[in-house]
Amino acid sequence: MRDLILSIKRNATAATPRPFSVYTSLKEQRILNAPISKPLLICVMAGVKKLGKADDIVCPAQNFLFLPNTTKIDMRNIPSEEYLALLIEFEYAGFAQFKESPPQEPTLVQGEIGCTLAKTLQQYIEWSAFAQPELWHFRRQEILQLLYLSGHRQVGGLAARRSLSHRIHDIVSEDVAGQWTVERLAARLAVGPTTLRRRIRAEDTGIRSVVERTRLGHGLHLVQTTMEPIGRIAERCGYLSQSRFTHRFKRLFGVTPSELRRTRLP
Repeated sequence: MRDLILSIKRNATAATPRPFSVYTSLKEQRILNAPISKPLLICVMAGVKKLGKADDIVCPAQNFLFLPNTTKIDMRNIPSEEYLALLIEFEYAGFAQFKESPPQEPTLVQGEIGCTLAKTLQQYIEWSAFAQPELWHFRRQEILQLLYLSGHRQVGGLAARRSLSHRIHDIVSEDVAGQWTVERLAARLAVGPTTLRRRIRAEDTGIRSVVERTRLGHGLHLVQTTMEPIGRIAERCGYLSQSRFTHRFKRLFGVTPSELRRTRLP
């Protein structure tokens, strides 16, 4: 486990894109409505993660949580001396190898990070430093298969069917700061604007809401994984005003970007 932790810390601030994220904090973080847009593996290496409004789910150090893409959940990251977690997003296609059909509401999978999984994760981190991005999905497949064959067969049904909101999220994520009008999104989805509005209303949401949640989710990721100025993060997320970004961020996540950033500082 020590080797995995060292590998995570060495690669926490990699200059080039990597197929994982590293979240750290020195003070407790409380985040409301944390978005899970794709099946997400969270490996807690130090500290404790708690999920739910009443801390219903507890994930201590050297344990993992695998969350389905239907989740929007409150969470707390609680350091011991620090909080350290490795996060890996999985594409929907990766779950096609399993025979299980996802239930109506897939539930999370939780377990210990054993020696085999720890070694596999370490290899994934170090290999991704020099492997071409087109190859990354092969190693993610290995991680899925390992978890499945280790007895966590619920993993096979984690990827819920992609909703229209998920599809819009994926499109907006390609250009988070872009101007995403209904007409532009409708053209990408090959439907008419009226049809798009009707279909998204059937999911009890709206185009503007999905676009903003995508932008703010990206902003949350940047606040957690970089030390970029908040104003620059706001700009990268398509906000012309830092104050507007801060207001919307606080309204959704229950904390301002600056308050969250301070939890990472000594």
